[in-house]
Amino acid sequence: MAAQAESAARKDHGDSVLVTGIGVMLPGATHVNEFWQDVRDGNSRLGRLTRCVPGTTGVQAAGELRDFDHRKFLPDLSEKFAARYTRDALVTMSAVEEARRDAGLGAGEIDPRRLSLIASSSRGPLEWVSQALTEDDGLRRAHQGHGDQEADATGHFGDSGAMLRGMPGAPATLSAIYGDVRGLVTTLSSACVGGHHAIGLAADLIRAGSADAVIVVGYEFPLTPLVFQSFQAMGDRVLSTESADPRRAIRPYTRDREGFAFGEGAVALCLERAGHARARGAGGYARFLAHRALNEATHPFGMDMSGQLTASAVAGALEDAGRTARDVDWFCAHGTATPKNDVAESRMLGALYEGRPRSAWPPLSSVKPVYGHLLGAAALINAAATSLALHHQCLCSTANYAGAVPDPECDHDHVGEGARATRTELAVSLAFAIGSQTSVLALGAA
Repeated sequence: MAAQAESAARKDHGDSVLVTGIGVMLPGATHVNEFWQDVRDGNSRLGRLTRCVPGTTGVQAAGELRDFDHRKFLPDLSEKFAARYTRDALVTMSAVEEARRDAGLGAGEIDPRRLSLIASSSRGPLEWVSQALTEDDGLRRAHQGHGDQEADATGHFGDSGAMLRGMPGAPATLSAIYGDVRGLVTTLSSACVGGHHAIGLAADLIRAGSADAVIVVGYEFPLTPLVFQSFQAMGDRVLSTESADPRRAIRPYTRDREGFAFGEGAVALCLERAGHARARGAGGYARFLAHRALNEATHPFGMDMSGQLTASAVAGALEDAGRTARDVDWFCAHGTATPKNDVAESRMLGALYEGRPRSAWPPLSSVKPVYGHLLGAAALINAAATSLALHHQCLCSTANYAGAVPDPECDHDHVGEGARATRTELAVSLAFAIGSQTSVLALGAA
């Protein structure tokens, strides 16, 4: 029995999975330290929407990635190639390289055949497609206005690079080519739970011995009229119409919340086998413990409002990790500030901690008000924030909650007063998605 216990301990420390690097390309934050300060303090980076006119939706706030220059992060990329890449590809590539730099996982630190890359994006290169269709249609009309009815004004689609630019997986493949990643390279599209799914698959690859490290990256560029209009069509209080102060556009768990604002950018995590990291003298921000994915198989736009299904998914993930609900120190919630999402999360806590007063529930925060909702990258923002909270032993605050009137069903601890230094050994990240999907990620202190 002693030998078995020793073997299990060696396996846990040698084959467990660490988060060893974080890279971000987000509004106002292109370094992990900037990201941590923002999510820790609830420093909203939302501003007035300038990238497009969202039609008649009334949306005026967004998290925009401004003044981005890929040359700072991709010094070896020739301008000839960069000119043919989309903005989403360049941003994603930059986030991947920042995660590797932060992890110290350069070309000489890993066999490229033992390095993989998994991306998550809800809508792929929709920004480029929307711009290309709009501008090419204008070009075609201009030709026709000059009497050239047969003119082939192909514009954006008229060169060999268009095939690549229109592929959802292009940012991942281009990141792999630039960084000499020769393992599995793929892209998931699971809406807002995709980042968690990618982390779960990455951990499986590492634990199965198929990779020593996996870069997981989420990217999203949803600031297009098409996306705004499609979400607005779902009804009121989905997209925030805040106009006086864009920083207050997302107000989770409050009585006057009215939905979320979109953000754009990319975030990457480097997941690495603990033994491999230790052999090269690297530490970690957090330790992967478990991931549980659940499809409720009910209404595609609905979610479990009883709290019971989500609570069972959380309990299952904790069981996989050898922990229980009483061990959780903090929940990094999905927190979209929509009427159903916020209440569903509170009811989940009520089901998970049945019999406990609300004052005894673990704190639950949302970092959505900081950068906005990045859809396919949202769960990775949560995972990065959770990893850093464990590393720094400090809980992230929920911006715009302090001083607000809470929703009666959500009147519990949301770390509304600001960053909270406290002992944190186990944290849970939550994600929900269109398609009846729920995802739970459990992380522990490294």
